[in-house]
Amino acid sequence: MSIPAILLAAGKGTRLRPLTDHIPKCMVPIRGRPLLDFWITACHEAEFGPIIINTNHLAEQVEQYVQKSPLSKDVVLVHEKELLGTGGTILALKKLLTGTFFVAHADNLSVFDMAKFLTAHSNRPQGCLMTMLLFETPTPESCGIVSLDSRGVVQEFHEKVPGIKETSANGAVYLMEPEVLPLLENCKTENPDISLDLIPQCLGQIFTFKDVTYHRDIGTVKSYIAAQKEFAVLQSTHNDLDSPGYLQK
Repeated sequence: MSIPAILLAAGKGTRLRPLTDHIPKCMVPIRGRPLLDFWITACHEAEFGPIIINTNHLAEQVEQYVQKSPLSKDVVLVHEKELLGTGGTILALKKLLTGTFFVAHADNLSVFDMAKFLTAHSNRPQGCLMTMLLFETPTPESCGIVSLDSRGVVQEFHEKVPGIKETSANGAVYLMEPEVLPLLENCKTENPDISLDLIPQCLGQIFTFKDVTYHRDIGTVKSYIAAQKEFAVLQSTHNDLDSPGYLQK
């Protein structure tokens, strides 16, 4: 079964300025390797395809990078003249999404087992429309925090709520079923968002996967600097971390 992969990469990265004044957020380097390279390689190794990347801010840099990549044949670039929102991007691609599909925010740096993630989704409880990657966060007020039942199904979702004490956070990486598309279409917002518009409609229907070696949202300069340091330590204990495809091993 072919599983399309959508890598959300069009954001302007305003919180990462001044770095993103000159480079797209999805292309910022981690120890010399662009974030986007981790995701393209992981999707290729998992045999997901096509790998669809949306572009907007400094799109020509993403296009040039993909053209030079040995995996360019796997990639489809979709330019958004105006940002559609994370859910809006999915809706724009709905003709391709007839079965299970993968979605990831390409400004995240994640080390996890893609094959286990897919297995978890395949074995999800009946009635679940998606599986969400979870990670433990030390800063729950800056994340989307979930509360789970005994099956690992999301019952509550709190997006960036001050004072919250739970620490299981949405990694913004998903396997979804096409049944989510009508829910996005019924959103009242013009440019629907996965976290703000889709997830609240799917409570009780979101399975979760939590088997993450490393996860960080590269959303701010502070988190970017931290990722460089943390990843250097991780590389020292994982000899194959630099090699393409590590994310799915």
